[in-house]
Amino acid sequence: MKTKFYTLLLSMAAIPVFSQVGINTTTPQSTLDVNGNVIIRQIPQGSSVSGYQVLAINQTNSEVSRLDAALLSGGGSTVNSSVYAARKASGAVTLLSLGIFPSGFQAVNFVNAERTVGQASLFSDTDNTYTVPSTGVYAIGFYFRYGTGIQGALITDAPGVGIVRTRAGVSTVIDSRAFSGANLGILSLTISESSVNSMYPLQAGDKISFGLTGSSFLNASILSTSTSSFYIYKISD
Repeated sequence: MKTKFYTLLLSMAAIPVFSQVGINTTTPQSTLDVNGNVIIRQIPQGSSVSGYQVLAINQTNSEVSRLDAALLSGGGSTVNSSVYAARKASGAVTLLSLGIFPSGFQAVNFVNAERTVGQASLFSDTDNTYTVPSTGVYAIGFYFRYGTGIQGALITDAPGVGIVRTRAGVSTVIDSRAFSGANLGILSLTISESSVNSMYPLQAGDKISFGLTGSSFLNASILSTSTSSFYIYKISD
């Protein structure tokens, strides 16, 4: 019996041990190199990304690597490099007119010092614009409150909030919303508070300005008590 046992051990020791195994390839490049499709019949389902890793394929060498699952949902240590937001407090708002702006549009004088999140390189204090870093679809929100937000008269020239895109030297209003008003006979009111929030296709290098449309008749003293804010970030290629 002992003789048979020793014979088995010697036989196993004689079996060559390979450090790399190839399937459909005679030149494996890793511990397991599969040259072909892989089918997995059953996979248990997780309830959240916390504590999990995902497998990703390197497009250069087809090597499979682990990634933190939180990266897929924008979490982890990944930062959306297009994110930028700023807010102007009461007493800091003035309006700027440039020759390239569409008629009636004046930009709010946002500056980098007022940013609440984002990289300073995304915004220019020279022309008060955000520069789109890469082509894609962007979520943009812009808010403006003129004075207290309610005026006891209808404002001439129907002002409102607007977003302007400047591309190759040509400026275009890509979205706007007028302040709402009501004439009640004995009382006229303007709700001088409005916002724009939507998604917009933009190209790398586009400059985005935030301001007011039809604003030539706004009272400077009321404007000085106004507030404004905006945010912008890329959501899709």
